[in-house]
Amino acid sequence: MHHLPLNAMPVHLFKIKTLYILSFLLWITISGVSFSQIKLVSWNVENLGQSKSEQEIKFIAQTLKNYDVVALQEVVAGYGGIQAVAKLADELNRTGSKWDYEISEPTSSSAYKTERYAFLWKTAAVKKIGTAWLEQTYALEIDREPFYSTFEYKNKSFTVVNFHAITKKRQPETEIKYFKFLPALYSDLNLIFVGDFNCPQSNSVFNPLKKIGYVPLLIDQKTTLKKQVKHGEYLASEFDNMFYAPKVTKINGGVLRFYEHFCSLAEARKVSDHIPIWMEFSFN
Repeated sequence: MHHLPLNAMPVHLFKIKTLYILSFLLWITISGVSFSQIKLVSWNVENLGQSKSEQEIKFIAQTLKNYDVVALQEVVAGYGGIQAVAKLADELNRTGSKWDYEISEPTSSSAYKTERYAFLWKTAAVKKIGTAWLEQTYALEIDREPFYSTFEYKNKSFTVVNFHAITKKRQPETEIKYFKFLPALYSDLNLIFVGDFNCPQSNSVFNPLKKIGYVPLLIDQKTTLKKQVKHGEYLASEFDNMFYAPKVTKINGGVLRFYEHFCSLAEARKVSDHIPIWMEFSFN
C-alpha cells in the first residue's frame, strides 16, 4: 500500500485529521488529564553517615534524582547521619529540582541496632502532610519501629511506611507479623509498606497482608549484593520490597542495578550492600 505524502492528502481528510488531533488535545486540557505519575524509591543505604565520601553521596544523589519520593533505611543514629542526609539533599538540589527532607529520631532499639530513617521528596511533585512519625504501637515488639510520612499528590494522599527489619538470623518474621494490624489501625490512611524486610515476599508472614489486598512490588527479585561475584551472579537475597494496597495502581517498577557503574563489587559495596527498589504508581 502506498501512502500519500501529506501535501497530496485530500483536503477534507487533512481537515478531519487535524480537527481530531485538536479535539483530543482540548479534551486533555479541559479534563485535567495528566500522564505524570508518582515515582517512589526505597534504599537501604548501609550506614549512611560520616563514612560516606563526598563522591559516594554525589553518586547516591545522581541515582535518586529522577524519583519524587525517597525512603532511606540505615541512616546512622549517632554523629554523621543527619549531616549525611543534609548533604544528600543539598546534592539533589543541584540536580535541577527543589528537594526537602525529614529524618526520624533514633529508633528505640538497642544501642548497637538503633538507626534513623529518612524521607526526601521533590516539593514540586508532592506535598508533605504534617510531620512524619515513628510508629510506637508495637515499639516493644519491633526492634526498629517503622517511620511514617504522608504525602499528597493531586488531592490524593498516601502514607509511606519506611521499615528496616532485624536480621535474618534474628527472625524478622517475629516483627513483620504485627504489620497485619497496621492497615486497620490507620484505616483512614493509604499505606504503602517499603524497606528492607530481611526475608522474601514468599514468606508466609506476609500472607495476612496479602489477604487484605496488599500486593508485593517484586517477586523472585534479589536485592542485596554478594561479597564476591559467583558464576556471574552479583545479587544474593530477596530482602527489599514494597507492599501496596488496592487503591494504588502500579504503572511500573523494578530495581536499580547501580553496581554496574563500578569496576568492582567491592567498590560498589562502599555505597551500599543493597540496591534501590522503585515503583511508579497512580491512584484508582
